[in-house]
Amino acid sequence: MIAALLAGTLLAVGALAYVLYPLFFGTSRSLRAAAVAPQPEGDSAIVALRELEFDRATGKLSDSDYAELKARYTKQAVEAMRRGEAAGATGSSAGRPSDDEVEALVRAYRESRACPTCGPRPESDAIYCSNCGRYLRDRCAECGAPVTAPDARYCTSCGNRLAA
Repeated sequence: MIAALLAGTLLAVGALAYVLYPLFFGTSRSLRAAAVAPQPEGDSAIVALRELEFDRATGKLSDSDYAELKARYTKQAVEAMRRGEAAGATGSSAGRPSDDEVEALVRAYRESRACPTCGPRPESDAIYCSNCGRYLRDRCAECGAPVTAPDARYCTSCGNRLAA
């Protein structure tokens, strides 16, 4: 009985000391600096736009307030992005893909999600066509064998299930 009371008291005092330590001894300067580190201006404007959209969707903003704030934050975000592009143009752009490379990647991605009979699918993570049920990936993920049967559920080479 006394041991349990003593253990509970020690735990309570320890927890209280842990909680009150910053009040009496402060926090380290690096922790405070990290807590209030400013975000880049473009990032903060984009975050503000997202919050603004959420507030409007939940009914916290009137249409006039929304229009005014959206115009202000959009202008800030565009200016910050232009400054970033200008800074990137003066520096090296070796790691940045060109517009043609990005377009080729987007085109390849869209084609990979296209049903041969129905065309591109609106679902980005579709495994089967939502219209005709055809398997959309052209190869088995397990063995890499081509999947040619339109209604395939299992790989003909290894027997692996093609989708859950």
